[in-house]
Amino acid sequence: MPSNDVITQEALNVYLKDLPDWREVPGAIAAVYETKGSAEAIELFSDIAGAAEMDNHHPDVDWRYNLIFVTTTSHDVGGQITARDIALASKISERANALGATARTDLVGVVEVCIDTDNPEAIASQWAAGLGYKFLTDGSLADPNRRGPAIWFQGTDTPNDNRLHLDVWVPDSESQPILAALEASGVNAQADNAPAFTVITDSQGNRFCICTEAGRWPE
Repeated sequence: MPSNDVITQEALNVYLKDLPDWREVPGAIAAVYETKGSAEAIELFSDIAGAAEMDNHHPDVDWRYNLIFVTTTSHDVGGQITARDIALASKISERANALGATARTDLVGVVEVCIDTDNPEAIASQWAAGLGYKFLTDGSLADPNRRGPAIWFQGTDTPNDNRLHLDVWVPDSESQPILAALEASGVNAQADNAPAFTVITDSQGNRFCICTEAGRWPE
Protein backbone atom coordinates (compact mmCIF):
# COMPACT_ATOMS: atom_id res chain seq x y z
CA MET A 1 0.00 0.00 0.00
CA PRO A 2 1.46 3.43 -0.91
CA SER A 3 2.22 5.41 2.23
CA ASN A 4 -0.17 8.23 1.30
CA ASP A 5 -3.20 5.99 0.74
CA VAL A 6 -6.12 6.76 3.02
CA ILE A 7 -7.06 3.68 5.02
CA THR A 8 -10.63 2.43 4.82
CA GLN A 9 -12.60 1.99 8.02
CA GLU A 10 -12.59 -1.78 7.57
CA ALA A 11 -8.81 -1.86 7.17
CA LEU A 12 -8.32 0.49 10.14
CA ASN A 13 -10.34 -1.83 12.37
CA VAL A 14 -7.99 -4.66 11.41
CA TYR A 15 -4.85 -2.58 11.99
CA LEU A 16 -6.03 -1.44 15.41
CA LYS A 17 -6.35 -5.05 16.57
CA ASP A 18 -2.55 -5.20 16.28
CA LEU A 19 -2.14 -1.80 17.97
CA PRO A 20 -3.79 -2.34 21.38
CA ASP A 21 -2.39 0.93 22.76
CA TRP A 22 -4.22 3.01 20.14
CA ARG A 23 -7.80 4.13 19.69
CA GLU A 24 -9.64 5.88 16.88
CA VAL A 25 -10.76 9.48 17.39
CA PRO A 26 -12.27 11.76 14.71
CA GLY A 27 -9.83 11.84 11.80
CA ALA A 28 -6.92 10.37 13.75
CA ILE A 29 -5.62 7.64 16.04
CA ALA A 30 -4.44 8.42 19.56
CA ALA A 31 -2.63 6.87 22.50
CA VAL A 32 -1.66 7.92 26.03
CA TYR A 33 1.38 6.54 27.85
CA GLU A 34 2.14 6.72 31.56
CA THR A 35 5.79 6.47 32.62
CA LYS A 36 7.46 6.06 36.00
CA GLY A 37 8.31 9.76 36.18
CA SER A 38 9.04 12.90 34.20
CA ALA A 39 12.53 11.80 33.13
CA GLU A 40 11.13 8.68 31.46
CA ALA A 41 8.38 10.75 29.86
CA ILE A 42 10.98 13.10 28.38
CA GLU A 43 12.90 10.11 27.07
CA LEU A 44 9.77 8.74 25.42
CA PHE A 45 9.02 12.17 23.99
CA SER A 46 12.53 12.21 22.50
CA ASP A 47 12.08 8.71 21.07
CA ILE A 48 8.79 9.73 19.45
CA ALA A 49 10.49 12.79 17.94
CA GLY A 50 13.24 10.57 16.54
CA ALA A 51 10.75 8.18 14.98
CA ALA A 52 8.81 11.10 13.51
CA GLU A 53 11.93 12.60 11.94
CA MET A 54 12.95 9.22 10.53
CA ASP A 55 9.53 8.79 8.91
CA ASN A 56 9.12 12.51 8.06
CA HIS A 57 5.66 12.23 9.60
CA HIS A 58 5.00 14.23 12.73
CA PRO A 59 2.32 13.51 15.35
CA ASP A 60 0.90 15.91 17.91
CA VAL A 61 2.52 15.19 21.28
CA ASP A 62 1.56 16.66 24.65
CA TRP A 63 3.70 16.07 27.75
CA ARG A 64 2.11 16.25 31.21
CA TYR A 65 4.65 15.21 33.90
CA ASN A 66 4.61 11.40 33.53
CA LEU A 67 1.96 11.26 30.80
CA ILE A 68 2.52 11.50 27.06
CA PHE A 69 -0.53 12.16 24.88
CA VAL A 70 0.08 11.44 21.19
CA THR A 71 -2.21 11.78 18.16
CA THR A 72 -1.34 11.08 14.56
CA THR A 73 -3.18 11.93 11.35
CA SER A 74 -2.17 12.84 7.80
CA HIS A 75 -2.79 16.54 7.25
CA ASP A 76 -1.69 16.44 3.61
CA VAL A 77 -4.78 14.37 2.76
CA GLY A 78 -7.24 16.48 4.71
CA GLY A 79 -6.76 15.06 8.19
CA GLN A 80 -7.38 11.39 7.47
CA ILE A 81 -5.63 8.22 8.58
CA THR A 82 -3.06 6.72 6.23
CA ALA A 83 -0.52 3.89 6.25
CA ARG A 84 2.04 6.40 7.56
CA ASP A 85 -0.01 6.84 10.73
CA ILE A 86 -0.20 3.10 11.28
CA ALA A 87 3.55 2.68 10.75
CA LEU A 88 4.38 5.54 13.11
CA ALA A 89 1.96 4.29 15.77
CA SER A 90 3.63 0.88 15.66
CA LYS A 91 7.09 2.42 16.18
CA ILE A 92 5.84 4.59 19.04
CA SER A 93 4.31 1.55 20.75
CA GLU A 94 7.62 -0.32 20.43
CA ARG A 95 9.55 2.55 22.03
CA ALA A 96 6.99 2.96 24.81
CA ASN A 97 7.12 -0.75 25.58
CA ALA A 98 10.92 -0.71 25.64
CA LEU A 99 10.81 2.08 28.24
CA GLY A 100 8.25 0.22 30.37
CA ALA A 101 5.53 2.81 29.77
CA THR A 102 1.92 1.83 30.41
CA ALA A 103 -0.76 2.48 27.81
CA ARG A 104 -3.67 4.44 29.33
CA THR A 105 -6.50 3.93 26.85
CA ASP A 106 -8.90 5.27 29.49
CA LEU A 107 -7.33 8.71 29.01
CA VAL A 108 -7.76 8.85 25.23
CA GLY A 109 -10.37 11.44 24.30
CA VAL A 110 -11.28 14.47 22.20
CA VAL A 111 -13.69 17.31 22.93
CA GLU A 112 -15.51 19.22 20.17
CA VAL A 113 -17.78 22.24 20.52
CA CYS A 114 -21.03 21.73 18.59
CA ILE A 115 -23.43 24.45 17.48
CA ASP A 116 -27.02 23.67 16.48
CA THR A 117 -27.96 25.79 13.47
CA ASP A 118 -30.36 25.77 10.53
CA ASN A 119 -27.83 27.74 8.43
CA PRO A 120 -24.19 26.76 9.09
CA GLU A 121 -22.89 28.84 6.19
CA ALA A 122 -24.29 32.01 7.75
CA ILE A 123 -22.20 31.73 10.91
CA ALA A 124 -19.20 29.50 10.15
CA SER A 125 -17.02 32.31 8.77
CA GLN A 126 -17.84 34.45 11.82
CA TRP A 127 -16.59 31.77 14.19
CA ALA A 128 -13.53 31.19 11.99
CA ALA A 129 -12.68 34.90 12.12
CA GLY A 130 -13.15 35.15 15.85
CA LEU A 131 -11.09 32.07 16.71
CA GLY A 132 -8.52 32.22 13.91
CA TYR A 133 -9.60 28.72 12.89
CA LYS A 134 -9.46 27.12 9.45
CA PHE A 135 -12.15 25.21 7.57
CA LEU A 136 -11.89 21.46 7.13
CA THR A 137 -13.34 19.56 4.20
CA ASP A 138 -16.37 18.45 6.25
CA GLY A 139 -17.34 22.06 7.04
CA SER A 140 -16.07 22.04 10.62
CA LEU A 141 -13.45 24.43 11.99
CA ALA A 142 -10.09 23.51 13.46
CA ASP A 143 -7.36 25.32 15.34
CA PRO A 144 -4.43 25.54 12.87
CA ASN A 145 -2.09 24.88 15.81
CA ARG A 146 -4.24 21.92 16.91
CA ARG A 147 -4.56 23.05 20.50
CA GLY A 148 -8.13 24.31 20.87
CA PRO A 149 -11.25 22.15 20.40
CA ALA A 150 -12.75 21.77 16.94
CA ILE A 151 -16.02 23.55 16.14
CA TRP A 152 -18.73 21.39 14.56
CA PHE A 153 -21.93 22.84 13.10
CA GLN A 154 -24.84 20.50 13.69
CA GLY A 155 -27.24 21.23 10.85
CA THR A 156 -30.88 20.97 11.93
CA ASP A 157 -34.19 22.57 10.95
CA THR A 158 -35.12 22.73 14.64
CA PRO A 159 -32.15 24.06 16.63
CA ASN A 160 -32.27 23.36 20.33
CA ASP A 161 -32.94 26.33 22.62
CA ASN A 162 -29.49 25.76 24.06
CA ARG A 163 -27.56 25.76 20.80
CA LEU A 164 -24.10 25.00 22.18
CA HIS A 165 -23.12 21.56 23.43
CA LEU A 166 -19.96 19.47 23.70
CA ASP A 167 -19.17 16.21 21.96
CA VAL A 168 -16.91 14.21 24.24
CA TRP A 169 -15.19 11.51 22.19
CA VAL A 170 -13.98 8.47 24.13
CA PRO A 171 -13.00 4.97 22.98
CA ASP A 172 -15.96 2.60 22.93
CA SER A 173 -13.89 0.22 25.04
CA GLU A 174 -13.73 2.85 27.80
CA SER A 175 -17.22 4.32 27.53
CA GLN A 176 -19.24 2.11 29.88
CA PRO A 177 -17.67 3.29 33.17
CA ILE A 178 -18.19 6.89 32.05
CA LEU A 179 -21.83 6.30 31.17
CA ALA A 180 -22.40 4.41 34.41
CA ALA A 181 -20.92 7.27 36.43
CA LEU A 182 -23.10 9.76 34.57
CA GLU A 183 -26.27 7.78 35.21
CA ALA A 184 -25.34 7.44 38.88
CA SER A 185 -25.00 11.24 39.05
CA GLY A 186 -28.63 11.69 38.05
CA VAL A 187 -28.41 12.89 34.45
CA ASN A 188 -30.90 11.99 31.75
CA ALA A 189 -29.19 9.71 29.21
CA GLN A 190 -30.82 9.26 25.81
CA ALA A 191 -29.19 6.19 24.26
CA ASP A 192 -31.24 5.84 21.06
CA ASN A 193 -28.07 6.21 18.95
CA ALA A 194 -25.65 4.41 21.26
CA PRO A 195 -22.89 3.41 21.03
CA ALA A 196 -22.22 6.05 18.35
CA PHE A 197 -23.42 8.75 20.73
CA THR A 198 -25.45 9.10 23.90
CA VAL A 199 -27.13 12.44 24.60
CA ILE A 200 -26.63 13.54 28.19
CA THR A 201 -28.88 16.21 29.74
CA ASP A 202 -27.91 17.56 33.13
CA SER A 203 -30.36 18.62 35.85
CA GLN A 204 -30.45 22.18 34.47
CA GLY A 205 -31.15 21.18 30.86
CA ASN A 206 -27.61 21.55 29.48
CA ARG A 207 -26.54 18.89 27.01
CA PHE A 208 -23.41 17.10 25.91
CA CYS A 209 -22.84 13.86 24.01
CA ILE A 210 -20.63 10.92 24.84
CA CYS A 211 -19.42 9.81 21.40
CA THR A 212 -17.49 6.71 20.39
CA GLU A 213 -16.10 5.31 17.17
CA ALA A 214 -18.47 2.31 17.30
CA GLY A 215 -21.16 2.50 14.66
CA ARG A 216 -20.12 6.03 13.76
CA TRP A 217 -18.29 5.68 10.45
CA PRO A 218 -19.19 3.37 7.56
CA GLU A 219 -17.04 0.34 6.95
